[in-house]
Amino acid sequence: MTSNIPPDAVGRRILFNGEYGTVLYVGSVPPTAGIWLGVEWDNHQRGKHNGTHEGIQYFKCRNPTGGSFIRPNKANFGVDFLSAVKKQYGLNGDEHGTENEKDMSLVIGRRTVERVGFDSIKERQKQLNTLNDVSVDECAVSFAGPEEEIKKTCPNIRRISLSKNLLSSWMEVIAIACQLENLEIVNLSQNKMKFPTTSLPASGAFYKLRVLALNQTGVTWAEVLLCATEWPALEELYLASNEISVLQRPIDVLQTLKWLDLSDNQLTDGNQLQLIANLSRGQESPCFDMQDHSENLFEQARGCGLPGPSGRSHSNIALGYSEMDLSSGHPCHWRFYLSLERLILSNNGISSICFPDVGFGRKTRMFPSLTHLGVNGNRISEWSVINELDKLQSLQSLDCRNNPLMDTDKNTETVKQLIIAKIGQLKFLNKSQIFPEERKGAELDYRKKFGIDWIKAGGNQDPNKNRPSEEFLAAHPRFQLLCEKYGAPEDGELKKEEPFSLKHQLLSLTIKCPDKPDQKPIEKKLPDSMTIQKVKGLLYRLLRIPGSELKLSYESSKVSLSSVMQQYMNSDLIQNNTSCHTAKSQH
Repeated sequence: MTSNIPPDAVGRRILFNGEYGTVLYVGSVPPTAGIWLGVEWDNHQRGKHNGTHEGIQYFKCRNPTGGSFIRPNKANFGVDFLSAVKKQYGLNGDEHGTENEKDMSLVIGRRTVERVGFDSIKERQKQLNTLNDVSVDECAVSFAGPEEEIKKTCPNIRRISLSKNLLSSWMEVIAIACQLENLEIVNLSQNKMKFPTTSLPASGAFYKLRVLALNQTGVTWAEVLLCATEWPALEELYLASNEISVLQRPIDVLQTLKWLDLSDNQLTDGNQLQLIANLSRGQESPCFDMQDHSENLFEQARGCGLPGPSGRSHSNIALGYSEMDLSSGHPCHWRFYLSLERLILSNNGISSICFPDVGFGRKTRMFPSLTHLGVNGNRISEWSVINELDKLQSLQSLDCRNNPLMDTDKNTETVKQLIIAKIGQLKFLNKSQIFPEERKGAELDYRKKFGIDWIKAGGNQDPNKNRPSEEFLAAHPRFQLLCEKYGAPEDGELKKEEPFSLKHQLLSLTIKCPDKPDQKPIEKKLPDSMTIQKVKGLLYRLLRIPGSELKLSYESSKVSLSSVMQQYMNSDLIQNNTSCHTAKSQH
């Protein structure tokens, strides 16, 4: 029975009846006879105990019911990489390939991509040495196999998906990668591996690697940094669902990173982000444009199941820096060449984010190239976090769904408009595009909504007397800018918000007839949902002017006819969207 047990069985990954586990013990378990494997299962409900039998602790499990004993002949210790490739592509004596070949898909990160036209590709790739893209997901791959055999058989592989296999250590990954000198994209998700705890000697195995997925591998951030010395060209890194709770400042690593996914971890302390924004100083690095290369590279990445930004190249994404010593605030002679543009922090339990290097109303030097931030599914409940995000120099896209903040008003649209008004350069919010008209309406409404607070805090329509308090400016950093942009709110716009009722939803309008000097102005209060057609009917009854002869115009000191009345006419509504809210305050 011992002949079925590899000499390095302890620590190896196994598969048994569809369940994945790690061998933590090999030996006898008295009073029974024979050899047993003590296994900690990934699915803790599969186990029976914590490694203890009749009062003796044979191994330890993280979960009290995560372990059990099985006989060695029941365990599948896996196959070598090349055997799995041959079987997967019907080149192992089986010309029919696998039964599920047509239905298989590639999954990396959060996106699934079907293999289009796989049957025809299979015919073209009968010879292993022509293979560029290889997927051996869930094929029980556990080791590289005979030395140099992969290099001899399929040397042209550039993209590999190896998710949910039996790889038990990073060293086995290196043993595979070092034989593939053109390797650019690797998916190793759902392989619970041992990663090095000390620096490794240079292997050159990943010097062309651009995209790496290590989701659900159990890797820590410290282990990532140790391995990252071997990833000099890495642009995308996926580390979702690894229980990462502590970050460290990268030193001379991850200098080309453009996309970082840390979703579904345990980074509850938002201050941890400062550690990856303020990277250590490095030597000056020459600038070079990788856009042309990256366009092609990331098209290939999408074919391997990797997510990418809608309608743009992955090349525009990464950890960002500027020519400034962030600890002292003084210029320095180094140039920081990391420039993170896309950071995903979903489902981490984050409640606060702070960029302490600058005060309110100014732009932080942290993450200067960050264009997209995902913080959905966290515990953000304070508007101060949104104020902090406005400090980011380049933020254009924000996903903050499923946070308590989004429930601070019964009308979720109101919350959305406040976020738009608070983050000036935002173009996408919660995956929806922000159009210029919507931004204008949101900013005008914001200026009106907090106008009374502004006055109470020392604000004044007279620029020479306008001195709002520091407290107000901290809570509303963009308010002064909005006053400069649209003018200070007028007295008629500074009414307190009233509870919902029909009378509070009426627009006060003054109707004038320039062509009839003798006609006195008519004051009317109309529902804000009243259509232009109904207004024309009302005016016919009041003025006896047929609707076909009426020409309506709108007067406002804040908004021009072209930007308001035209919108009303186009939508056939007096008030139909946020850009028309100014009409409510016109008296």
